[in-house]
Parts: sequence; C-alpha cells; structure tokens
Amino acid sequence: MTTARRDPATYPPYFYEAYRSTVRRSPRQPPVRLPATLSELTGPGPAVSLSSDEDADLTRNMGTGGEAIGERMIVTGRVTDDRDDPVAGTLVEVWQANAAGRYRHKVDQHGAPLDPNFLGWGRCLTDADGVYRFVTIRPGAYPWENHPNAWRPPHIHFSLFGPAWGARLITQMFFPGDPLLAFDPIFNAVPEAARERLVARYAHDVTQAGYALGYRFDIVLVGPGATPAEPFETSAREGR
Repeated sequence: MTTARRDPATYPPYFYEAYRSTVRRSPRQPPVRLPATLSELTGPGPAVSLSSDEDADLTRNMGTGGEAIGERMIVTGRVTDDRDDPVAGTLVEVWQANAAGRYRHKVDQHGAPLDPNFLGWGRCLTDADGVYRFVTIRPGAYPWENHPNAWRPPHIHFSLFGPAWGARLITQMFFPGDPLLAFDPIFNAVPEAARERLVARYAHDVTQAGYALGYRFDIVLVGPGATPAEPFETSAREGR
C-alpha cells in the first residue's frame, strides 16, 4: 500500500501512542516517494506464488502426519476491489498463534505449550471469483509487553500480494464478541468506523456439521470501504 492511498478514515496512523512499538518505528519526517525499480514492479514469482491444497490446511502437518490441537474452523472470504469486482489469482498468506496462544517462532518464549503438529502458516490463491479458503484452528489469546496486564485478542494475520512486490496488504482478522478487543491498542488504532471491517462474521453456511465452524472475512483492497491495513510490515511476533 502506498502513502497516497492511506485514507485517515480507514487506516491506522503511523504513530499511535498506546501502541508502544509505533513510538520507535513511526517516521519522524514526511514520506519521500521513491521511483519504482524492477524489483518493485514485478510480482512475487512462481516460486512464491505457487500453492497446493495442502498449503491451505493448517490443521494437518505433512511432516509429522499429525493433526493440530484446538477448535477447528474454516475461514473464507472474497478479495475485491473498490467496485466489488473479484480479484483473482491473489496470493493470500496467513500466520497465527496456536490454540494455546503461542507462535512457532524463536522470539516467542512465553509459557504456553507448542503444538508439534501446528506450524501456524498457510497460503492459497484466490479463485476466479476472488474467493480464498483456509482450514485452521482458533488461535488463543496471549500476553505481550505493551502495557500492564496486556493480552492480544485471538487473531489471524493476513498478507495479500498484488501483481508487484510493492502491492502488498497486511492486516489482521479478529473474532466477533471478543471482550479483549476493547483493550487492544492495535485494533483501536484503526478509526472507529472502520474497525468492524477487521472482525470476521460467523457463517453457518460455511460451517461443516461435526467438523468445523465457519467464518467469513471479506477483504476490500482499495476505496472508501477498504479493509484497514498495517502501515508497515511486521513479523509474526513483533507485529503481535
């Protein structure tokens, strides 16, 4: 996302005092537009963008042959532009904590257990209708050091690649009715009118009997109804 597209009614500011990491990472000078080179104008390429059905199922670890522990769920939605037209062939990547609220990342050392059968990462391409679909488990809440008694609400990170490296959107999906949302500075950094665009909806038509609950999370790339995106790239744990 470019700075020219950052509508203050939709996107969080670079600096939001309650989110302490922005104190260190937000720019102190006005952004400078740099000319795009070949590396920004080209896409992620087949080595990155190719995916298989197995890549979209986070509950099964092909390496161990085991199944992840937790509440199984299906997350799906449409990726559209500002005219509600589908955006096909978009590389959608997700990463998340496990059911106990821990990432499989060396920086995450808090006391929750790791799940040997859950890697916490997946990807897929949107189809001709702009639809993506993942099978995963509901992530747990976890503590972080932003403020006293700070807990991140359960969430899933999303990354969407456009036709070039510079065309990337990174956002987070939250769950309806979560009481921790009221205390989360990352969620509340988003302008109030746009926050609900980050909350998935329970979808009974997506739910599969005896198998998994369904949630729908539609993503709008641009325009007045755009999905709020993070103002900079962050790693799984540093980005919280």
